[in-house]
Amino acid sequence: MTTFEQFNLPKSVQKAIDELGFVNPTPIQEKSFSVIMSGRDMMGIAQTGTGKTFAYLLPLLKLYKFSISHTPKIVILVPTRELVVQVVEEVEKLTKYMSVRTLGIFGGVNINTQKKAVFEGIDILVGTPGRTMDLALDNYIRFEETQKLVIDEFDEMLNLGFRPQLTSLLAMMPKKRQNILFSATMTEEVDTILNDYFDYPEEVTLSASGTPLENIQQITYNVPNFNTKVNLLQHLLETNEDMSRILVFVNNKKISDMLHTRIEEAFEGQFGVIHSNKSQNYRLSTMAEFQEGNLRGLITTDIMARGLDISNITHVVNFEMPEEPELYMHRIGRTGRADATGTAISFVTPREEESKVEVEVLMNMELEIEAFPEEVEISTKLIEPEKDRQPIKFLMKKVKLEGDGAFQEKSKKNTKVNLGGPSKTKKKTHGSVNRNMLKTRAKKKKK
Repeated sequence: MTTFEQFNLPKSVQKAIDELGFVNPTPIQEKSFSVIMSGRDMMGIAQTGTGKTFAYLLPLLKLYKFSISHTPKIVILVPTRELVVQVVEEVEKLTKYMSVRTLGIFGGVNINTQKKAVFEGIDILVGTPGRTMDLALDNYIRFEETQKLVIDEFDEMLNLGFRPQLTSLLAMMPKKRQNILFSATMTEEVDTILNDYFDYPEEVTLSASGTPLENIQQITYNVPNFNTKVNLLQHLLETNEDMSRILVFVNNKKISDMLHTRIEEAFEGQFGVIHSNKSQNYRLSTMAEFQEGNLRGLITTDIMARGLDISNITHVVNFEMPEEPELYMHRIGRTGRADATGTAISFVTPREEESKVEVEVLMNMELEIEAFPEEVEISTKLIEPEKDRQPIKFLMKKVKLEGDGAFQEKSKKNTKVNLGGPSKTKKKTHGSVNRNMLKTRAKKKKK
């Protein structure tokens, strides 16, 4: 079995690795090392939780050479603020015995504070595309000495709409640079940008795109509506002691707050909620509480999924099926990390059946269906988004098009064309006036 010592890392990096207690690299770390060391562009396809951060940091730190300049030599772009914080922490762990200046930048905080930090000098810059772009446009960050560019969670960045910022940043950077990209899935949009902007990157694949992690048990429950889902989740939490560190995924902020309110009634103080409307300090403190074991679970949205690098997740619950099948892979990848086992549970309503099928097609496998527990109450009460309501205006339009009543008759009257016939009304039409004028002109000509 390969060990980190076989990478011949600098003594300072190896000492940091030893202190962290790591001995053997993960498969993606082993496969990526020689490719990155060669200087070629690389596209890594690997699921979340496979050690991607160290996969690019270790060879880059081996290649790193100290220089006096104040502009970044290595730029690492990630999709979320939380991921910026975590990558900076990983860099600082590995560079504990090196003279390396690392800075993390992201939106939602005072940009002037970050501008001051930039002036102190950067060797490794970790940032979100939006804030990096802001500082670059203001000429606070320059890339003339950038030799290495890492884009992590590439597919998620495109999902979040960062393509304009990414392409603009690529245009600002030197053409002679090494590009290292990691993505959990290989989508058409990822492939298009690779063809347009990168120099024949060598693909390093840990597993086929869409292949589920083998050590994650995946089960589903057919559930009719939101309130029944809440009842089922409460039942599972009450009866399954193994559900000790849980991530519950929903599709939007409103549902996450609604669910948290309901769960808080039965499990007071045991669950936190994280989404983009929460402040940065709140999100980081809630994650810290969860990491330290003070919370049993977190309720979160997909936009937060990539920033939650939290260990020992026992269960992922898809309270709602994701809107894109690739997001399912990212969600379940939060459990079963580092050779541990995990469980992914999905609640599927009839409306979500199509989303479930798309996930099964992506993974080329059927999800196991669990029998609905008899003791769980099936609610008939629907929340507003579940109610089938047709607007009055829409119904009226439908009658106009299909009916035989007043709306239809009025429509027919309005479409009659005046052919100049006798009028039953006293008021003359423009058509009859014009015809009389023509007759008068004709008589004058005969005279």
